[in-house]
Amino acid sequence: MITVVGWDGSPLSAKAAGCLQQAALVAGPERILRRFKLPVPNGELLDVLDEHLEHGDGPAVVLAEGDPGFFGVVRALRGHGLKPAVIPASSIITRAFARAGLSWEDALIVAPEGPGQLNRVVNACRAHHKVGLIVTPGVGPAEVARELAPTTPRALIVCENLGGPDERVTHSRMGEATTRPWKDPDVVLVLDPLYRADHRAWVAGAGPGPDEWAVGGDLPPEVSAYVLAKLGPRLGDLVWDVGAGSGGIAVECARLGAAVMAVERDEEACARLRANVIGHGVKVALTRGQAPPALEPLPDPDAVFVGGGGPDVIVACAARAPSRLVCALKTVEQVPAVLQRLKEHGYRAEGTQIQASRLVVQADGTHSLTAEDPVFVVHARKVFWA
Repeated sequence: MITVVGWDGSPLSAKAAGCLQQAALVAGPERILRRFKLPVPNGELLDVLDEHLEHGDGPAVVLAEGDPGFFGVVRALRGHGLKPAVIPASSIITRAFARAGLSWEDALIVAPEGPGQLNRVVNACRAHHKVGLIVTPGVGPAEVARELAPTTPRALIVCENLGGPDERVTHSRMGEATTRPWKDPDVVLVLDPLYRADHRAWVAGAGPGPDEWAVGGDLPPEVSAYVLAKLGPRLGDLVWDVGAGSGGIAVECARLGAAVMAVERDEEACARLRANVIGHGVKVALTRGQAPPALEPLPDPDAVFVGGGGPDVIVACAARAPSRLVCALKTVEQVPAVLQRLKEHGYRAEGTQIQASRLVVQADGTHSLTAEDPVFVVHARKVFWA
């Protein structure tokens, strides 16, 4: 029998305390075991439990931080084939939002496994208005603030030693967060200061997504749908929309959960893009300028759509090595050159012609089909050789 007992700094319940008293083995993080003045078993947790169960030495207890079913040890135990009983405590996320005096049903919660996931965490913070980050080494307040600035203004609430004697909750600007020494932060709340909660919300975390997509922009909806399918925008991705026009693709990518940066040189198009973004209630970072130079200060993307610009723009985007790159071309003569350039940069690319026919009602009530001009779409994936 294995029981997982969560601990949040408050006294244990009578049931949890009874499990500890009857346990033949108690395992868990060293700092928690030391707090309860318990010996620390030698070896990895799963190995220690396997050996204990093999010998049938009696009930075992695993002490854990907060709610062990929320990004906690229960997942590892279940994945190992064990079926523990669980006595939870309040999670550090619950405590963090409570200490900040904020509701959190509309918050996105991220728990990276290490510094290799910093970019995905930052992109989630770019795209979402309220994020609770469970801190891991290399992904904390300083790293997140450094990556967000200056394109994405956010307010930070840094929670340290939650439930402990040195608990501290600090409201921090991003510039301060990059230089201030933090002492083992547990949670960072990353907040859009302009966001106001929607009291009609009915689902926790990220929203349910759009009820319809590919609904507007400079491209026909049939082309937009195909482009979005090949871009594959998702939460944690950063998407560039280069030559964004009125931002149809940028807005759709944001509605599907990605962080989006749009580049457009024309002032009137930028004004339409801003109106489109506001109208759909999404976040898109707009850079007004001429590509390729305007691309240089932007962080590396996961996916790129090139809706305007010549081969030099496509080459400049490919040089940043996004995993997916899609471009729309006006003439079939442009396709072979683009395919060749992408191949030279390590992409496997294909070209597709998309042409829709609209149903038109004639004066006598009959219907006919009117073909629109074709659009040639090149879509490519980066080839990563082993």
